[in-house]
Amino acid sequence: MLDKKYHDSNIIIVSLEKALNWARKNSLWYEQFGLACCAIEMMATAASRYDFDRFGIIPRSSPRQADVMIVAGTVTMKMASRIKRLYEQMSEPRYVISMGSCSNCGGPYWEHGYHVLKGVDKVIPVDVYVPGCPPRPEALLEGFLTLQQKITDETIIENKKETGT
Repeated sequence: MLDKKYHDSNIIIVSLEKALNWARKNSLWYEQFGLACCAIEMMATAASRYDFDRFGIIPRSSPRQADVMIVAGTVTMKMASRIKRLYEQMSEPRYVISMGSCSNCGGPYWEHGYHVLKGVDKVIPVDVYVPGCPPRPEALLEGFLTLQQKITDETIIENKKETGT
């Protein structure tokens, strides 16, 4: 097939892995729920001024249909088990963006707040951290672009040398 000369400009030859990663990174559906003031910035990012939709980032209400979980705000000990349950309901591959210093490390409550979780990574794995208190919508967009780059670099097929088979 590669020995033929293609004169039509509508033919693209690419590996299956690159095609799948391109499709996955450009159709990220995030689970929408907010825990504190970072949720206002998350909503502003989805609004018309910053417009998540043009990046292929669409909000979903069900964790079963979401690829990305945005943890935006203060995570209390009471809420941590619910976040873990929602994360486990998401299908693979799934990603987590931790937005704001409260979800990253407990924020201003970490020293005296016995009820605040000192980072959401204590209960679920985090792929991208977005710093700030609260972070601006541009920072969340940068976090999604970082996640898209991470998805582009992923390999779907396991490397046989690493697994030893």
